[in-house]
Amino acid sequence: MSEKRPSTAVIGAGISGLTAGKMLGERGIPYECFESSDRIGGNWAFGNPNGHSSAYRSLHIDTSKDRLSFKDFPIPKHYPDFPHHTEIKSYLDSYAQEFGLLERIRFGNGVEKATRLPGGGWELRTQDGQTRRFDVLVVANGHHWDPRFPDFPGEFAGESIHSHHYVDPKTPLELSGKRIVVVGIGNSAADIVSELSQKSHDNRVFLSTRSGAWVIPKYIFGIPADALVKPLPVIPMSWQRRVMRGVPVLLSGKPEKYGLPRPDHHFLEAHPTQSSELLLRLGSGDAVAKPDIARLEGQTVHFADGSSEEVDVIIYATGYNISFPFFDLDFLSAPDNKLPLYKRMFSPGIDDLVFIGFAQAIPTLFPFVECQSRTMAAYVAGDYRPPSVPEMRKIIAREHKKYAGHFADRPRHTQQLDYFIYEREMRAKEIPAGRQRVERLGPVPLAGRAPREATTGT
Repeated sequence: MSEKRPSTAVIGAGISGLTAGKMLGERGIPYECFESSDRIGGNWAFGNPNGHSSAYRSLHIDTSKDRLSFKDFPIPKHYPDFPHHTEIKSYLDSYAQEFGLLERIRFGNGVEKATRLPGGGWELRTQDGQTRRFDVLVVANGHHWDPRFPDFPGEFAGESIHSHHYVDPKTPLELSGKRIVVVGIGNSAADIVSELSQKSHDNRVFLSTRSGAWVIPKYIFGIPADALVKPLPVIPMSWQRRVMRGVPVLLSGKPEKYGLPRPDHHFLEAHPTQSSELLLRLGSGDAVAKPDIARLEGQTVHFADGSSEEVDVIIYATGYNISFPFFDLDFLSAPDNKLPLYKRMFSPGIDDLVFIGFAQAIPTLFPFVECQSRTMAAYVAGDYRPPSVPEMRKIIAREHKKYAGHFADRPRHTQQLDYFIYEREMRAKEIPAGRQRVERLGPVPLAGRAPREATTGT
């Protein structure tokens, strides 16, 4: 470790920011975490005042508790297999308390502007009007808070919301006795359709999807499904995916049986949808599957198969944009959610900037961000060094093809990877190689780039 430790700023106090703070603190690296809300948890803080939570009232996590548990802080054994969002928030609160993270978080003081200084280091303008300078910036602001909407021809005269703003059948819209189209077939769409199509709400619910998805139950043989599926690093992934192709049909039958389109990809060539209720609702006639929307005309929704329905409400469960409102667009952005990062962390050529949590990790993000944060702290401490910029770019292209090249080319799949393979390669190959690069070349010089004084801004 270098004698002079780089001052570090962390943007966000969700799971990525919390694990980043924990790892930096263990290394004795001075840091501050800037959080726009008055609480930790980000996406898992139901009703988060900063608007960054997409949790709805009935939400249970789709990952089983043993898969989402942090390695350094096991999840409580008394938790159910699939915890409710309130239990996840409680778990994160305990994590923050256990590792003394709260005292380093500046609540209600998010970063409004982040500017890289000419000689390296960062100048941050925060909500309190102050300008602060740091040697290193860690971006952990999440990627499930900026809703993405499709662009359908025509105009809709009814009410519409994104699933990000859905809370329950009464909030923010009164959703009883209504004709509703839910667009999308990810986990949120499945949950919302399953909830709103219950007979007690007296709704007529349609699920509109462009290309379909493979739907798998949460339990297989009484065991959480994700506990039965773990890739083997010694066997090529293409072979493993081929062996698994028939699993959804074996478990639930063909999607066409439920009115869903046959997916335009094999199982595990796009993110599967995990739901034990959606197919039951479709099979029971409580909800009706429809193809993609062709156009909107008043309150009439026209579908690609030529059918149409009179509709009161459209709920768009169509994913999120990766956004960095504190960066100038010409400095760094993620058009179509494309963000080429080395190990999903480092932007080649910007050595004092680290990203945490910007991936769609299967089966879950929790241990993934823990792994990334451990690597980030080793880097800032001078114990890990990535390869040269040209080599990073070559590896980024190669790993994109490895992790996501078999997925459909859509924004939701640009950051896809398998956590188990990622963690093993980081632990067994990348971190040791990074230590060897430090021994050979020395650590990346990060400390002392930015003056420490803070000035009052406007």
